[in-house]
Amino acid sequence: MYKILKTVFILFLTLTTQISPFLGNLTLRAQSKDSIILAGGCFWCVEADFEKVNGVSEVISGYTGGFLENPTYKQVVKGGTGHYEAVIIHFDPEIITTKNILYKFFRSIDPTDAGGQFCDRGHSYKSAIFAKPNQILIAKNALLEAEAILGEKIVTPILEVSKFFTAEKYHQDYYKGENLVLTRFGPIKQKNAYKRYRSACGRDERLKEVWGKDAFLN
Repeated sequence: MYKILKTVFILFLTLTTQISPFLGNLTLRAQSKDSIILAGGCFWCVEADFEKVNGVSEVISGYTGGFLENPTYKQVVKGGTGHYEAVIIHFDPEIITTKNILYKFFRSIDPTDAGGQFCDRGHSYKSAIFAKPNQILIAKNALLEAEAILGEKIVTPILEVSKFFTAEKYHQDYYKGENLVLTRFGPIKQKNAYKRYRSACGRDERLKEVWGKDAFLN
């Protein structure tokens, strides 16, 4: 019996030694997560742009910056709630940094437009960076860099992070949705409706005008 227990104990120590580094790596990976909230006009487009970025694990569409609790899409776009259409980007800073994300963000919007973004006008479609305390300086430097490159004043504000409200389910991953939606072209899949909307809105064309070859395109 003693020999059996001794053998089991030795096996346990061996397995623990082998698994510990693996568990340690998992712990480090679990801790290597960060997020940032960005408003860049239509959140369908911002979500589509950043979900393809290496190191980004998830992008969620929602609303932030306002005073109304749990706002709906209709309330936000109607105006008066103070909210922006925005996304929260979850990423691994060991793969992509906040600086890199903001570099791409500025090149995915028209930061000189104070009235909205592209064809979408009004407060809820304005661009903004909602920065956590440790992201403020990074955001300011990214803004100054973009301003120097464009040679124009950038109006995208850097605001304190505020409560983020997840948008309705049908807005999530809209750009790749398979559900049918009714449009002026008739019933078509969400992903096709998104492509037509983005094209009609002139988003990519304007980005090329503003940023040239550096534009971050979908």
